[in-house]
Amino acid sequence: MTGFPRYAIYFAAGADHALSRFGAELLGYDAYTGDELPFPGDALRVAADWRDVTADPRKYGFHGTLKAPMALAAGKTEAELAAACATFAGKARPIPVIRPIVDSISGFIAVIPAEPVGALQQLAADGVRDFDCFRQPLTAEDRARRKPEKLSERQRDYLDRWGYPYVMEDFRFHMTLTGRLDAQRRGPILEMLRARFAALKLEKLAIDRITLFKQDDAKARFYIVGEWTLAPAP
Repeated sequence: MTGFPRYAIYFAAGADHALSRFGAELLGYDAYTGDELPFPGDALRVAADWRDVTADPRKYGFHGTLKAPMALAAGKTEAELAAACATFAGKARPIPVIRPIVDSISGFIAVIPAEPVGALQQLAADGVRDFDCFRQPLTAEDRARRKPEKLSERQRDYLDRWGYPYVMEDFRFHMTLTGRLDAQRRGPILEMLRARFAALKLEKLAIDRITLFKQDDAKARFYIVGEWTLAPAP
């Protein structure tokens, strides 16, 4: 079984960004402060069980995955991982800019790019590679939990190589707002979330930083322990 604590390299928009507040309010949890937040009234009106609807993403905090959660490899420390984050962020690169929308992806609802952005795919691939030396190898139990029999051959290869199946060509950036919903429930919730998101008037979003999240134990929520702004290419 995976050890603890676990760490993940995510994108979060910044503590004061409207998108971060949007996500934290809907999940009822702010990963920057660790605060529990009241759910918005319109969310509760469309789904009285909103706490259950958002239970899965609440555990992780509002984020977009770049390097999936991992326990540290033997001999690696949190301080070393933080230093590697600073080094990674300091390498000049094109800063991805997406046109964010709210839509359904694999049965759950998330903020996603309206169209693919090559620089974002590259950023995620670089993160998967550069931070993999910090990852504790998968145990047989961890691998089985990913249900490899339901993955494509390429995804199984990625699971074995990188510890996570949805990387490289199979990476899809998303900032999750709900758990999986059946089609009947999804429609009204999607409509409500799109209306709330439209009020932000967020026509573009720069993926301009990496954020280090930490989970202390299996029952704990992830919280933010560091954030680094990406250096733009000249």
